[in-house]
Amino acid sequence: MPELPEVETVRRGLLPVMEDAVIARAEVNRPDLRFPLPERMAERLTGARVLGLRRRSKYILADLSSGESLLIHLGMSGRMLISGAMVGTFHHDHPAPQKHDHVVLHMDNGARITFNDARRFGAMDLMPTEGAETHPLLSALGPEPLGNGFDGAYLAGRLAGRAMPVKSALLDQRIVAGLGNIYVCEVLFRAHLHPATPAGRVTEAAGLVPLIREVLVEAIEAGGSSLKDYRQADGELGYFQHSFRVYGREGQPCATPGCSGSVARLVQSGRSSFFCPLCQPVQG
Repeated sequence: MPELPEVETVRRGLLPVMEDAVIARAEVNRPDLRFPLPERMAERLTGARVLGLRRRSKYILADLSSGESLLIHLGMSGRMLISGAMVGTFHHDHPAPQKHDHVVLHMDNGARITFNDARRFGAMDLMPTEGAETHPLLSALGPEPLGNGFDGAYLAGRLAGRAMPVKSALLDQRIVAGLGNIYVCEVLFRAHLHPATPAGRVTEAAGLVPLIREVLVEAIEAGGSSLKDYRQADGELGYFQHSFRVYGREGQPCATPGCSGSVARLVQSGRSSFFCPLCQPVQG
């Protein structure tokens, strides 16, 4: 599933063609995705100007002149694709409609934004912009890892006394929003911290904050990580996967200079954790 860097990359790709543009016509080609789509969705979107495009955790929020916000979640295979507009230095012509083009936004600047989702694990909803943070998908989220509300003192306080593995704690969206399996593995590798270490026994919890930000910024600059279905808004692949130091590298030599270990894998809560047994010891 796309994590924070992939969603932020898509948001930035959509920004030039959506922000301050009017949705001249909206097409809604099915009644549901992962959840039922909102009633009269096409009617409510048509004619609205996009006042702003922001991200909350793994969700994109388009604030509209109608007083509503369109919530977009890519899910496992969802893509927001741009056509009929200049994206960077390239012009993307409108492709022929595809089977899984579930929602299509025709903008007044000539751009077409298509939400394509083969497996329909994505979601869209409309809600009042005022009080959007109370939406069921957003209300329990913790602070943004790149925001001012996330600092060393906060994270140390949230990890203190917890018996759950530190990896599970960092994946808990109530503690910090937007982190997923790939980037938590990369952060723990840079921190030389075993993913099974009990969260309450992490001696330098505050030190994880700059590493989290470092990994996320690097991934955003690389356009995210393309695994399976992920594409940027212009249809191109992200390439941070070529910079993975540990994720997906089971059996390969550890990337830490001078370490003779090999990357190992263990399964935690149904997800693969990648780590070096030599330079990522369990604390406590």
